[in-house]
Amino acid sequence: MRTLLPGLLSWCMLLGQPARGEEVSPEVQLSLQHLKPAERERAAKALGPLDELPRYRVQLEVDPVSREAKGRVQVEVMARDKPLTELYLRVTPNAQGGKRVVLSDARLGRQPIVLEQPEPTLYRYRLVDPVPPGAAAVLDVAVRAVAPKGEKPAATLLGGGGQGPKGDHGAFSVTADFMSLVGVVPQVPPLDDKGQPWAGPQGIGDLALYAPAHVLASITVPSGWSVHATGVAMGEVPERDGRVRFAFAAGAVRDFPILVSKGYEVSTATVNGVTVESHYAVKDKEVGERVLKYASSALAEFEKRLGPLPYTHFRVVEAPLSGGAGGMEFPGLITVSSMLYRGVVDPFELVAGQVDVEQLKEVLAMLGPAGSAPLTQLSGSLERTLEFTVAHEVAHQYFAGLVGSDPIHAPVVDESLAQYAALLYIEWKHGKAAAEALRRELLVSPYHMYRLAGGEDARADRPTSAFDNETEYGALVYGKAPLLHHASRKLVGDTAFFQGLRSYVDTYRFKWTCKECFTKELAKASPGNAKALERLRVRWWNEARGDDDLGLPNLDAVMGTLGAGSGLDVDNLDPQTKELLESILPSLLGQ
Repeated sequence: MRTLLPGLLSWCMLLGQPARGEEVSPEVQLSLQHLKPAERERAAKALGPLDELPRYRVQLEVDPVSREAKGRVQVEVMARDKPLTELYLRVTPNAQGGKRVVLSDARLGRQPIVLEQPEPTLYRYRLVDPVPPGAAAVLDVAVRAVAPKGEKPAATLLGGGGQGPKGDHGAFSVTADFMSLVGVVPQVPPLDDKGQPWAGPQGIGDLALYAPAHVLASITVPSGWSVHATGVAMGEVPERDGRVRFAFAAGAVRDFPILVSKGYEVSTATVNGVTVESHYAVKDKEVGERVLKYASSALAEFEKRLGPLPYTHFRVVEAPLSGGAGGMEFPGLITVSSMLYRGVVDPFELVAGQVDVEQLKEVLAMLGPAGSAPLTQLSGSLERTLEFTVAHEVAHQYFAGLVGSDPIHAPVVDESLAQYAALLYIEWKHGKAAAEALRRELLVSPYHMYRLAGGEDARADRPTSAFDNETEYGALVYGKAPLLHHASRKLVGDTAFFQGLRSYVDTYRFKWTCKECFTKELAKASPGNAKALERLRVRWWNEARGDDDLGLPNLDAVMGTLGAGSGLDVDNLDPQTKELLESILPSLLGQ
């Protein structure tokens, strides 16, 4: 079998050959350096022999000036329980433009083949001779990708999920000093019971999630640029033409993002054997170091209560996300939006282009001596949102990075748990009062603002394709749906709730979960409440009972939430000032 990465096998030899009787190849051993030793055993117990997981060998050359990435990707898939008759590859950037990523010059082994493209994001090959169980198919393809120029970020101060138009939030885009190549590596999508691939991205919510796989990657960039990816960084090698080749090895990961930056710095910390890295633009160093603190703190809290993160390295990367997204999650790596890094320093920069800044300043001036209070409160709100966003993305390492779920068909499963886990982190770190304030500010208020803007309450448990826009998606999936877990916790009590949560993570670690699985784990911890727990799940996820459970939407209440603790007396504002605030507030909240 031909390898695309000369030199990587020699690195593997440094690790030593497998012991007699072991069947793990040197290549897989290299990928498994990304997993903590104890996690290799747990992964093998959940997934079977780790040598049988899909393998990706990636060799790409990236040119940020031409916005192009090209090279080859080799995909090795073993037939396990039944013969392999078809191979599918998903390239998510094509959901936004059918020719953004093109696969060509495909070969099965050494035999040239022709790939079908039944959907813009999906390639398929029907094997003439099925691959029997125990054998592997090796598909080798040329990849050429051209990323579009990045859009200007749109502000959203409360809630998650973004509030902009349909898109990928800049996951595949280029700016002056950043190139995001999420989805450029074609990957094998999970299959349903009928052997059909799970649906691809719909322009709302996440892009994709895959079965755990091993990755060896070599990415070459111009001098002065750096590469951030999932896995263990295996070093940087200068090329004769002045470019630099970065190499990564990742083990049992459900995705493999590639990010390229210029002018970034890095700060590091260690949490229970995990190297945590915060990568950020030089001008954002002060906030980048706070992001490192938040990420490390969140990881420490989650490891204590949810079990260990399986990986030895975890990266947080500042990224110019668009569409109002605060962050994006991938196994072993998350991004956090540049607008949050800069908004906490200068709130006016955050809302520039989204609201009339001069009008906003006029409102503040009309408040007289209290004019600084709203701005102070806004800065405080953004700092809380930054810490909450980082915690939310770290929580995604468990939901659905470790406990896998379908982000397209059932986004409510992982998003609601990541959102509620972020609230739990705030409670563990800052106390119940702080968590309750953020529950109102970041979950309840966005739902109320959505309703005030004319949005209808509806079922939260829907595929991403069933939502009309990101605002509806954010209000129902990030705002209302996570409060199921708050209601369940009240019903069963803290002891049973946290017992069920830990059991859920342990039971489905490295596996696929289901919509009802967490409720069932809670029922095991509190058997007498099993039926009541299921009724709560139906109520919060399948019915339109948001107004009953969260109260009727009221702008005064939303403004009061923002004004609490700021010194701003919302109730006693003069009518003209209040009218101006009411006209600006929906834009500030991304509505």
